[in-house]
Amino acid sequence: MPSNKLYRTNDDIQFALSRLLPLVKDPRVNQGSLVSITRVDTTGDLRYCHVWLSVLGEINEKDFMKGLKSASPWLRRELGSRLALRYTPELIFELDKSIEHGAYINKMISDLNISGGESDKADGAESEEQ
Repeated sequence: MPSNKLYRTNDDIQFALSRLLPLVKDPRVNQGSLVSITRVDTTGDLRYCHVWLSVLGEINEKDFMKGLKSASPWLRRELGSRLALRYTPELIFELDKSIEHGAYINKMISDLNISGGESDKADGAESEEQ
C-alpha cells in the first residue's frame, strides 16, 4: 500500500502535468480536444510514473500517443524543475477509456424504452379514486 507521501507526490505530479499539457507545442497532442489526467501512479522508488489520460473529442489515438512520447522528455524536465523530488520519474502515458465507456453505457440505458410496468398503473388508479 502506498504511503501518504506517495499519494501527495502523485497529486503533485497530476497537478503539474495538467498545467504543462496545454503548453506542449506538438500538434499531435493538441488536436483541439479536451485532455484530462484521470490518474497518476508512481512507483515507490520514483523511477516510473504511469499517467492515465482521458480525451474528450475525436482524436487519432496513435498520433496522440506518439506525440506524447516525443514530448515526454520536455514534460519530464519541466516536471523536475517544478517539483522538488530526488528523482524525476520517467513518464509512461496510457489512455483511460473508462469515462468514454461509462458515457456509452449511460446512453444505452437512456435509449431503453422501459415503461413503469403494473406498479405505475396501480398508483395511477389509486390517485384517480381520491
